Amino acid sequence: MSSPRQTPLHHVHEALGATFTEFAGWRMPLRYSGDTAEHNAVRNGAGLFDLTHMGEIRISGPQAAEAMDYALVANASAIKPGRARYTMMCNAAGGVLDDLIVYRLGEQEFLVVANAANAAVVSAELAERVSGFDAEHHDVSADYALIAVQGPNAVAILAPLTDTDLAEVKYYAGYRSQVAGKDVLLARTGYTGEDGFELFTAPGDAEAVWQALTESGAPHGLRPAGLSCRDTLRLEAGMPLYGNELSADLTPFHANLGRVVKLDKPGDFVGKAALAGAAEKPTERTLVGLSTQQRRAPRHGYRVLDAEGAEIGVVTSGAPSPTLGHPIGMAYVDRDHSEPGTQLQVDIRGTNVAVRVVELPFYRRNA
Repeated sequence: MSSPRQTPLHHVHEALGATFTEFAGWRMPLRYSGDTAEHNAVRNGAGLFDLTHMGEIRISGPQAAEAMDYALVANASAIKPGRARYTMMCNAAGGVLDDLIVYRLGEQEFLVVANAANAAVVSAELAERVSGFDAEHHDVSADYALIAVQGPNAVAILAPLTDTDLAEVKYYAGYRSQVAGKDVLLARTGYTGEDGFELFTAPGDAEAVWQALTESGAPHGLRPAGLSCRDTLRLEAGMPLYGNELSADLTPFHANLGRVVKLDKPGDFVGKAALAGAAEKPTERTLVGLSTQQRRAPRHGYRVLDAEGAEIGVVTSGAPSPTLGHPIGMAYVDRDHSEPGTQLQVDIRGTNVAVRVVELPFYRRNA
């Protein structure tokens, strides 16, 4: 059994006293000072994340746009250079293989960013799907480290380190730039529900960029942040996690993300027929938010019950919410129990705990 991979920032995390976990074949920082402190730093100041475990695949060539249209559910041809889009890769049955961010770096160049656990699958599927087009596939994951600065103070922290006018960088945009004198792809994206940036650097430049951000962030409440608080941040923001809210057995329509499926784009794409059928017929179960004033949190895999105790769903994610001050969760429930305000129960280790269906997201930042 091979040892987990380490990011170029591993010794920096060690010096910061990080607690590590193995995730998707990587040894990643789980937390530093504590989950709640790091979570609150992102909500009120800023957090600094090492996300090098994510996968990156470049698709380029004269038919790159057509190849991406076929491979993904997005209308990639409509993405303008310098912009990005949240999308998904589905199988022929319409099931989600991964949710992705696609950056269009040029007329004939795209960068696909995949979740760490699915990076190999996405890369292999893309290679196969674009093979019939005049386009090239390159897995460039080893060429990048990925650092994210997230939170309301992200602009104030990053601005002194780059000549890019951050006021002109729109949400879901990505440009080649420089940060702390190092070449980066600077993207206004994130997975926390806050404003922020993701910086794709050469592995050898990662430490210099991290340290520059740390120094610039000192007056702005910046803290290093691990995977644990990243999970509670995305949960509060109602963002799905692959393996929890998304899977190959579920279509985007199950997760109320049918908007990412562009059935009207030109030509065929993998899963189109199945997804067109799914768009016409409401799913039996749908994703909802759950809120409780009880102390115990619903957790992944716990059964959801109706008022009479009959099982009508399953929790996909759940945790105490540091921002809201009470436990929250997401769950798939029978559609006739999905209306906000519906009173339900969650079986938490043999005790039925009262929960209420609420609209997602639980938390929305002030614009």
